[in-house]
Amino acid sequence: MIIKTALLTIHLSAVHSLKEKRGILNSVLNRTRNKFNVAIAEVGSQDLWQKAEVGMAVVSTSTSHAHQQVDQIIRFIEAEPRLEIVAVETELL
Repeated sequence: MIIKTALLTIHLSAVHSLKEKRGILNSVLNRTRNKFNVAIAEVGSQDLWQKAEVGMAVVSTSTSHAHQQVDQIIRFIEAEPRLEIVAVETELL
């Protein structure tokens, strides 16, 4: 069993409140969860309205598939115009 995790640091420049941030982030996370069947959640910077830390984990039987899944998920999230991924940390377990 291969597990690949990723921690994304996200900047939401056009957001002016926590409520607005959570609305955008929840929408993106739910669409990502539904499309890729991945465990994903906001895991840090929850009290900051222009920054979010999102963690995800992919379980696979092969290393290459785990890498492909995480790469596809990151590209999917990057396509959202209301946010910008500023840092990505990954780990293979």
